[in-house]
Amino acid sequence: MNLPNKLTVLRTILIIPFVIIMLTGCFGALSNWVALTIFVVASLTDLLDGKIARKYNLVTNFGKFMDPLADKLLVCAALICLIEIDMIPAWAVIIIMSREFIISGFRLIASDNGVVIAASMWGKSKTVSQMVMTIMMIADLPIVIGGVDVYHILTVISMYVAVILTIISLLDYIIKNKDIMKDTK
Repeated sequence: MNLPNKLTVLRTILIIPFVIIMLTGCFGALSNWVALTIFVVASLTDLLDGKIARKYNLVTNFGKFMDPLADKLLVCAALICLIEIDMIPAWAVIIIMSREFIISGFRLIASDNGVVIAASMWGKSKTVSQMVMTIMMIADLPIVIGGVDVYHILTVISMYVAVILTIISLLDYIIKNKDIMKDTK
């Protein structure tokens, strides 16, 4: 179990306290900030584990499988919590989660055919937009200017950007990799 894999496992484990704090508010007024800190730390482990694995040639089959799974679990857990606390509409989460399942299926089929589907620029942009949206929703800052809740407007815009980039990245993967589906029997 090398350092990148330990970071991936840590990210997966951090989902549990994150969800508990988000849904119970057990830290009172500080709950969102504690949950936000956990989410950011967990998100940063994703950045670190990949860099370390590539730099020191520590890429493993466990990491190839668990890293994207841990990312999906973290984001999906956060989005489901945000539905529960009425910060995001279910339709947006359904689109985001559906894309993740479709791409995971695509990658599994590709893997069976000996093809590795690398993350695209659209996929990376989608991930960043989802992280920013999630952070903004968890922080839920009361920034009102002239009687207008500016922060809420920016959060809604970030949600639409994340959904649009999610759809674009899905279409990008399907178009670029449509031949993989043709090769299956």
